[in-house]
Amino acid sequence: MGRGVLPPYRGPLDMRDRAKSAVVIGSGFGGLAIACRLQAAGLQVTLLEKRQRIGGRAYQLQDRGYVFDMGPSLITAPYVVDSIFRAAGRRLEDYVELIPLDPYYRVYFHDGTHFDYVGDPERMKAQMARFSEQDASRYDAFMEAVRPIFDAVVGDRLGSKPFDTVGSMMRFLPRMARMQAHLPVTAFVNRYFEDFRHRFLFSFHPLFVGGNPFRTPSVYLMIPFLEREGGVWFARGGMYSVVEALGRLFVEMGGTIRTGEEVHEIVVEAGRAVAVRTATGEARGDLVVSNADPGHTYGALVHPAHRRRWTDRKLARTEWSMSCFLLYLGTRRRYPQLEHHTLILAERYRGLLRDIFGKKILPEDFSMYLHAPTRTDPSMAPEGGESMYVLVPVANQRSGLDWSHLKEPFTERILAFLEEWGLEDLRRELEVLHVFTPDDFETELNATLGNAFAIEPRFTQTAWFRPQNRSEDVEGLYLVGAGTHPGAGVPGVLMSAEATYACIAEDVGLPDQWDWGEPGRVALITEVSGPGAAALER
Repeated sequence: MGRGVLPPYRGPLDMRDRAKSAVVIGSGFGGLAIACRLQAAGLQVTLLEKRQRIGGRAYQLQDRGYVFDMGPSLITAPYVVDSIFRAAGRRLEDYVELIPLDPYYRVYFHDGTHFDYVGDPERMKAQMARFSEQDASRYDAFMEAVRPIFDAVVGDRLGSKPFDTVGSMMRFLPRMARMQAHLPVTAFVNRYFEDFRHRFLFSFHPLFVGGNPFRTPSVYLMIPFLEREGGVWFARGGMYSVVEALGRLFVEMGGTIRTGEEVHEIVVEAGRAVAVRTATGEARGDLVVSNADPGHTYGALVHPAHRRRWTDRKLARTEWSMSCFLLYLGTRRRYPQLEHHTLILAERYRGLLRDIFGKKILPEDFSMYLHAPTRTDPSMAPEGGESMYVLVPVANQRSGLDWSHLKEPFTERILAFLEEWGLEDLRRELEVLHVFTPDDFETELNATLGNAFAIEPRFTQTAWFRPQNRSEDVEGLYLVGAGTHPGAGVPGVLMSAEATYACIAEDVGLPDQWDWGEPGRVALITEVSGPGAAALER
């Protein structure tokens, strides 16, 4: 059998003389992905989750028939999700129905113009030509310039392999320079486009992973190419259906999920992680994987005596991503001007981001991202209603902003703005309103400084410079998720699980799981069944 092709899952492998058990902290996409991979490889895995349901940042909120995804709202590269199921001899399409989105996003600019961002190059160029024929003529050249970055990160799987040595970084730097991937995203994009709309359209993607496009390296420009090649997808029933599918897969294979059980300490003996401690006692394992924010993992769970690299001082110097202020709105009516994903932009771009990332103040203006899944799946709201969330990027808690006092007036500012923008009678039509602030990121998700995307993706915090998938401080401790390599976003987090699995596989002798299948193959089947369903409803 060739390298990278796994046999169907037939139960645990013979793990004599190898690690037999693992404890995973946190059940976000990263924790679920690594738990499934390790369980499929033969380890007995226990997954511990602080909250009452699995999901982490990909949590779900339900109220009076309105269903909200509280975090991620789309899937790119569905074959990366499928690879988790393939490692277990299963198929994603037997668990989840994925729906292609068109357009990917509708972007409204301050001057009243709008642009439907799609995957079809000809439709993109036709729209661009309305604003600048010269820019439209450069679209193909821009995508060809981005292709080598995509080929490196996705094609050569650098995002799925550990970047844990200085040598690996030194070997990549010349290639990075040839691709000009070291340049800030905006500097790369502005070489090709003149119109402010196009400069935004091809540079905003780092914001989806917590980065400032004016200082995030262009290695993250693989995202628009990834979207063009693989599409943008939504899971029927909401993104939480993917969370439930991964949880069900894990339980079907014999994994154990314990919700409502927060980890308070990673127990280290003789330099090695051997257990985690919760309010109910210890959960022991031959290895420990943390899907928690790395600032929380090292700063709160690992005693300082066991940390030589990720000391309190180093964590304090780390730049954490911006936070978000989120409104979850259930309305009795629908708003047809909204697409599934809609961006509404202020006139300022660089100045607004400087206020959020640099000055860490609350600006008078704001740009926002709206997710209206009822445009694709009407079942996520009562008949005729709209289920949407509104995301406004704000500074993290280094700002010193008092959200307990700002929460209500800022909510009112956003609602008033949306009504004036065009969502008529929004406040009168509201049936459900929930608010999630940087305080909630900090308390609910144990996110350092209330960050929304873990460590900010700037050059000095990319690849080798990030907390590694294999802990540099504690033997037998591994990290997964947005705070480790390669970074945030659903594909990045799932690829981090591949990189973490590769570390564990090397350390304890597990089989390879390099199988993304056929990148273009996505079927649409919805049935989910199995003995693990009840465990997911605890």
